[in-house]
Amino acid sequence: MSDQMSNGAEQQASSLPMHVLAQYVKDLSFENPNAPQSLLPNQPQPQVNIGVDVQGQKVGDDIYELTLNLRCEARQGEAVAFIVELAYGALFQFPGLPEEHHRPVLMIEGARMIFPFARAIVSSATREGGFPPLMINPIDFAELYHRQSAPQGQQPANSQPPF
Repeated sequence: MSDQMSNGAEQQASSLPMHVLAQYVKDLSFENPNAPQSLLPNQPQPQVNIGVDVQGQKVGDDIYELTLNLRCEARQGEAVAFIVELAYGALFQFPGLPEEHHRPVLMIEGARMIFPFARAIVSSATREGGFPPLMINPIDFAELYHRQSAPQGQQPANSQPPF
């Protein structure tokens, strides 16, 4: 029974009227401020903090831009090992989808669609910087969206208003 429900949810998600028009790197920065010391053998395992922000805006007639901002900072003790900042964007169109559904579909499903590409860019940047590839764990964009959409008194400072 749960397999039937799961398959139904997958079919519904895959049948969303959603077109990806473009994907692009808006901004990418990699800093390795303590190289070569941070890359010497026997360095402690870096402690990594990852920040995620999702922003959406209408940029044309039925065209929306989604920007996934990732900031990853790794420290070895007190020293910064590396910092990666990525703003990864995509343009979406929602033919046939009622306008009241555009924002949640963009912020949840759109972010879920482009995340693997942003994750690969971060992984590649850390690898090319001399560190093991940083593989960011999957993100629950539905939960993030609901937190950002909380009533004004509970809303995080960096959240965006509706389109």
